[in-house]
Amino acid sequence: MFDAGRKFPSFDKNAISHELDQLSDFSTRLKRDNEKLRTQVTGLERQLQMDRATREDIAEQVKVLGNENIYLKEDLAFFQNLATSNEKDAENISIYHFKLKQGKSPGEYRYSLILLLGRQHTNDFQGKLAFTINLWQNDKKAVMPMPLPNEDSSGVFSVSFKFYHRVERTFKVPSDTVVEGLQVQVFENGTTEAKLTQAVDLSL
Repeated sequence: MFDAGRKFPSFDKNAISHELDQLSDFSTRLKRDNEKLRTQVTGLERQLQMDRATREDIAEQVKVLGNENIYLKEDLAFFQNLATSNEKDAENISIYHFKLKQGKSPGEYRYSLILLLGRQHTNDFQGKLAFTINLWQNDKKAVMPMPLPNEDSSGVFSVSFKFYHRVERTFKVPSDTVVEGLQVQVFENGTTEAKLTQAVDLSL
């Protein structure tokens, strides 16, 4: 009876030690499994980000191609109309497809236009374009010359072409400025009076 009493506590200690060992092993396995799961989740998150970025890139490419397709169709219609129009025989310079749109970043705007010279104008056109911006700034309406990259702050730059000339550029204004429209004046070298003035509103 005494021996049995002595063995009972010893048996409990061994059992508890065994249980603790099992719990320790189980905890170690759980840690390993959790680490594997974390690695898998991290990999899936990265893959998801890559897939999302890929989808965004594809969507952006589709948008760019769609815009290019629109421009090509407009150009095709422009030249088809030009081929059957009497304006090609005029001497004066003309402006076509004058557009102003918001750019990708805040305060950025993009404009484009086509200058067309009449067929009777035998010499190359040598002149300048002057742009002014119609805008709101500090709750006040204002008109200011458009600064251009690598040009002076007057917003004037030179052009030279034989038949037609495409102009596509971007410009930036302060973030607190709201652009409403753009005006262009065409000057021929040697003259101070604009041969042509045209304005366009911002396309929404």
